[in-house]
Amino acid sequence: MKWFSSCRRRAVGFAATLAAAALLAAGCESGGPGEPAGPAVEYIDISGTEAGSGTNTPFTSAIKVNSGSIVFLSGTVGAPPHSHPHVPSEFDHLDFSPEAQTERVMESLREMIRAAGGELTDIIQVTKFMRDVEANQDIVRDVMARYWGSGHRPASTTIEIVRLATDPRFILEVEAVAVIDE
Repeated sequence: MKWFSSCRRRAVGFAATLAAAALLAAGCESGGPGEPAGPAVEYIDISGTEAGSGTNTPFTSAIKVNSGSIVFLSGTVGAPPHSHPHVPSEFDHLDFSPEAQTERVMESLREMIRAAGGELTDIIQVTKFMRDVEANQDIVRDVMARYWGSGHRPASTTIEIVRLATDPRFILEVEAVAVIDE
């Protein structure tokens, strides 16, 4: 009986924790009944990285999530639907220039986020896996900035890799996290 009572207390505590997390995720912390809720996300910039600071970066230092649904987008190389295991000949018709690859990646991200009910500007964080960062980063950054537009800067990380699993001709894979207003 002592074991049951202990387990019941833990279950009630866990349920309360889940309820509190659900309220926070729903944005209740930013405005009660009759009070305006704050923005779904807030840009957090450290000195010298804010928009217009001259750093030429389309990304922000951090983003604080206040409400909305969090959506995790799987990594995409911008390849069309293809076989698994991968068949390299299925990609022979593609333009493998860094600009074309980045455009396909962004179009793929747009398709995924729209399927979840959002837009590219709902993406708050991207992780870029890139071959030869020195040769490709400027082109990738410029194309992505064009897709984000001047008013949106997700948090970003770039990781240089040796090869992507899909095909050695691909130079970029991007995974993302988005927050969609409810």
